[in-house]
This record gives sequence, C-alpha cells and structure tokens, in this order.
Amino acid sequence: AAGAAGGQAGPLLVGGGGAGGAGGDGATTGGNGGNGGNAVAILGAGGNGGNAGLGTTAGAPGSGGTITLLGAPGLNGLP
Repeated sequence: AAGAAGGQAGPLLVGGGGAGGAGGDGATTGGNGGNGGNAVAILGAGGNGGNAGLGTTAGAPGSGGTITLLGAPGLNGLP
C-alpha cells in the first residue's frame, strides 16, 4: 500500500516542514513512506519522508524539518 501523506508545512519564517507519513503495509514488501511537508518562506526545511514498511508492518514516520537558510521540499521515503 502507498505511504501516508506528508505533514503540513511549518509556520512562516522559522518553521520546518511537517513530518513525513508512515510507510504503508504490504503483502510482501512495505509501501513507501510519505513525502515530508514543504517548507514555508526561506528558513523552514521540509520534513523527511517515512521509511518503507517491512512485510505487513508499516514503516516509521519521517521526522520534521530543521531550520535552514533555504527551504527545501521533503524527501521521499525509502523504497
């Protein structure tokens, strides 16, 4: 199954992106994690995507973004 959706973007100016969604479950291999939240303004970085699930177990959710000089979109979860 597909991973969960990424989190919401952080507050203006200093907020990091939301956490990535957890990886979906799967009959043989887990689904991909969701994308991290997009950055807002110039200081917030996007959250990381969740890890893929293993077997029928869903993957762990990604972490929220950290503050950087240039905002960046979140990364995809591992396949």
